[in-house]
Amino acid sequence: MKKRILALLFVVTTLVSCDTIQQGLSSTYNLINCEYNYKSITGLTVSGMNLSNGLSLTSIPKITSILSGSATSIPLNFTLNLDVKNPNESAAMLNGLQYIISIDDIQFTTGSVNQTLNIASGQTQTLPLSIGVDLATLMKNNSKDAVTEIAKNFLGIGSKKSNVTLQLKPTFKIGNTPITSPVYIPVSFSFGGK
Repeated sequence: MKKRILALLFVVTTLVSCDTIQQGLSSTYNLINCEYNYKSITGLTVSGMNLSNGLSLTSIPKITSILSGSATSIPLNFTLNLDVKNPNESAAMLNGLQYIISIDDIQFTTGSVNQTLNIASGQTQTLPLSIGVDLATLMKNNSKDAVTEIAKNFLGIGSKKSNVTLQLKPTFKIGNTPITSPVYIPVSFSFGGK
C-alpha cells in the first residue's frame, strides 16, 4: 500500500510544476481546516408529497398513515445545506466529495457530490448535498420506532432531537490529477425535537 501511495505521489509530482503542487496542497489543507456547519434542509418530500413549507392539516394524517403503515417503499428526498467557512489566509478548493450520514447512530445514507467549490479567504459558501433514502428499507434494517422518530424530526413534529454525524471525504486536484482525501472530515449537529 505504501508503495502505491509513493508511486502516485511520484507520478503527480512529475506531471505538474512545483508551484501547482504547492497551490493544490495549500488549498487542500485549507479545505480540511474549514468550518462546516448545518445551515438548512430544503426540498423535503416524503412519498412524493412536497413538505418544504411544512405540514398542512391535510398532510398530517397522510404522513402519519404512511409512517405507521406497512408500505414497502417510503422515499424521503431533501437537500442538506452546509455552510463552509474558510478561516484560512488563502483559498480552499473542493472538486467533489464522498459522504456518510448517520442519524441517531443509524447509518442513514452514503453518496457523492461532483461539485467544484472555491472558497476565498474569510468567505463562506453553501455546500448542498442532495439526499435520497427509502425509510421503509431503513425500518426493515433498524428500529422502526427510531426511524419514525427521525422522519418526524424532518417534518418538524418530533418529540426529541436527532443527532447527525456527517463524514466528508473531499476530492481535490493537484494540477489536473484528482486526489481523494485518505481521511473523513467529521461534522456533527442536531435538529428537530421540541
